[in-house]
Amino acid sequence: MSTTGRRAGTFCLLLIVALLVQATRVQVVRAPEYDSSPANRRQMIIRYAQPRGSILVDGHRITGSEASHGMLRYRRTYPEGPLYAAVTGYSSQIYGNSLLEGVEDGVLSGTDPRLAGFPLWSAVTRKPQPGGDVVTTIDAAAQRAAFQAMDGKRGAVAAVEPATGRILALVSTPSYDPGSFAGSSGADRRAWQALQTDPLQPMLDRALRQTYPPGSTFKVVTAAAGLSAGVYPDPDVRTDSPEPLPLPNSDRVLTNEAPGCLDATLRLALARSCNTVYAKLGVDVGLPGMVRAAEGFGFNDGGLRVPVGVAKSVFDTRMDRAQLALSSIGQYDTRATPLQMAMVAAGVANGGKVMRPRLVDRLTRADGTAVALMSEQVYRQAVAPGVAAELRSMMEDVVTEGTGANARIPGAVVGGKTGTAQNGVGNSGTPYAWFIGYAGPDGAAPKVAVAVVIEDSAARRADISGGGLAAPVARAVMAAVLGMV
Repeated sequence: MSTTGRRAGTFCLLLIVALLVQATRVQVVRAPEYDSSPANRRQMIIRYAQPRGSILVDGHRITGSEASHGMLRYRRTYPEGPLYAAVTGYSSQIYGNSLLEGVEDGVLSGTDPRLAGFPLWSAVTRKPQPGGDVVTTIDAAAQRAAFQAMDGKRGAVAAVEPATGRILALVSTPSYDPGSFAGSSGADRRAWQALQTDPLQPMLDRALRQTYPPGSTFKVVTAAAGLSAGVYPDPDVRTDSPEPLPLPNSDRVLTNEAPGCLDATLRLALARSCNTVYAKLGVDVGLPGMVRAAEGFGFNDGGLRVPVGVAKSVFDTRMDRAQLALSSIGQYDTRATPLQMAMVAAGVANGGKVMRPRLVDRLTRADGTAVALMSEQVYRQAVAPGVAAELRSMMEDVVTEGTGANARIPGAVVGGKTGTAQNGVGNSGTPYAWFIGYAGPDGAAPKVAVAVVIEDSAARRADISGGGLAAPVARAVMAAVLGMV
């Protein structure tokens, strides 16, 4: 072969090697970069080339997929969108995913490697797996009862099963239809924009992602702290509480809405919701004891997931004694999600043991075979069983003889605590109406614990109360779970 021929051959070989190197760089080394590039539509096309898996409640599919005529073949549907929006979140071709649709996106979209029967073969063939399903813990009757009872009100409901931590209902109102912007059309964009600019914030998940001053419902935590610390030997000892109560190191005094709070016992003070008794009790327990009690129920935990992330409920760890007094009655900087306050009621109902709340029972393949099973886990031992029994007795008196009468359910044992929390500077805003409680058949363990908060109401300011507005909502949810509607 001539020298020219050898040089030409060598040059061609170098070109082939360079081509192979470049192909390897593009297809292997830089593949993740190209796959994640916003300009790469291929991944989007693949994602929406098949129906998405379903989210299930009581065996019923509360989400679906429908064929569209665009490049993205399937869009998400929500047959009862507003009813379950606080559970499902949304899955949008433009705006991504949220809540369960986001946390469990791998299973629902079919990209989770656990869905593949033979992972190595699936990786080689790159054949898309059908989307799997997410089976929730939600009780359909409880969810519907909560949603209907909250009609026209702004606020939230969270209900859990005390013995297992299974979340039975999550409602946030006003709600929205996740299907209204699930596609990629101009109508979808307009629907999204309308929701973003709505002053009522319908897309805010008030049950999990919004915190409120819990008001007098927090007195259950303060009672737990006082009884655990032995400040009083039992709930029926007179407390030597003045009325009004001068706040320590302050020129302010704390008063009561109800009469008969002077030196009231913890039991009577809970039934009548005496501020002075529980503010003084919090100061007597002291900051370390109050922090310990609050954190025993889940306050100050910024890592709680159900598996959706939950906003951190807060009880300050640095306060003076006057601030501690106000915090002990659920004011000052104390903040809680509705789920957190449902956990307080559930912990009391479950003998002082708070179970880790969870929204998902299992994840399955499209054929129904399980890829993950979720079981109950102990989250915290908030109080000793004996203290929990005393708290239950006190909370049941709140319903039978105190401010929680509107939560009564014939044939059931109901315990609860009402609250009306101040809102705004100098209490200038509309107060928040609260109720937390639990219920079970007479002679049996409680089956449901619930928290209800109502942000606003058409009622006159003087008529806004947890017992008047929130307790009837809680009663409807608890009765639905017990089958005593």
